[in-house]
Amino acid sequence: MNPYLDIALRSTAVYVFMLVAIRLSGKKELSQLNATDVVLILLISNAVQNAMVGQNTSLIGGIVAAAVLFLLNYILKKTLFKNKWLRELINDKPQILIHNGKLDFTLLSRLGITNDELHESMREHGIDHFLDVKLATLEVDGNISIISKDEHFKNIQIKHKRKHKTLGDT
Repeated sequence: MNPYLDIALRSTAVYVFMLVAIRLSGKKELSQLNATDVVLILLISNAVQNAMVGQNTSLIGGIVAAAVLFLLNYILKKTLFKNKWLRELINDKPQILIHNGKLDFTLLSRLGITNDELHESMREHGIDHFLDVKLATLEVDGNISIISKDEHFKNIQIKHKRKHKTLGDT
């Protein structure tokens, strides 16, 4: 077999495995990386590198593996855009954690979202109590979005959104 075709097939197998592994590990894991998650990602990348290129440690072998990964990612994104069934299989749907001040403890437990994480998200949105939450949703990107019950309070939040400083700001 052509050594570069072998690399392409190995890279494809690793790519598919990683997609399935990430999907099964839960969507919140990607947006809320901590030190152990970063270490895990670095170690996984090192572990699968040999599985993709085998004994071929040449520059061209590495470029072929990287090119295949970029190509697969591009094809997957285009396919997900066009194919609703596959998009729903790979991407999760937003999930309601709090509705009108009532927490869904079963869902929170299943998703592994701690009370501290929920409180942190509420504080980021300027909300102190669960009863003040109209809707808290775990979004597909792993972030928790929160809508306050108080209309006046929502308007204040919008006016005081934190602005990111750019390089030129002092």
